[in-house]
Amino acid sequence: MSGTAPRSRVLVVDDSTIVRRYMRDALERAQFDVEEAFNGVEALEKIIAHPFDLLVVDVNMPKMDGYAFLRALRGRADEHAAIPALMTSTEAGPQDIAAAHAAGANFYLVKPVSQEDLVLHANALTGRSP
Repeated sequence: MSGTAPRSRVLVVDDSTIVRRYMRDALERAQFDVEEAFNGVEALEKIIAHPFDLLVVDVNMPKMDGYAFLRALRGRADEHAAIPALMTSTEAGPQDIAAAHAAGANFYLVKPVSQEDLVLHANALTGRSP
């Protein structure tokens, strides 16, 4: 055994290729294993196939937005329902933050999210020390 802890697995769910790449870059540099999904439907399929330690979820996406995705996930009767979720959006009003928490988000960050803030919150939600 090498003595190193296994890397936390993160699923970044966003319809923007640029945003997914930006977040992937920051998280991989911080030693997370990262996968991507284009929308909530694709994310649910990936979660069922492979376990994740954290979800980074955009609000506005085609087919299934972030709110619907988190409600569907939190409504499951399995271990996937409890995966911590960090929601991101350009919408910054108190009603947006409240809606995210009501849908099941553990934390909400307003875009543009700095890579430092993303990693800080990812570490906190996965119980890793920076």
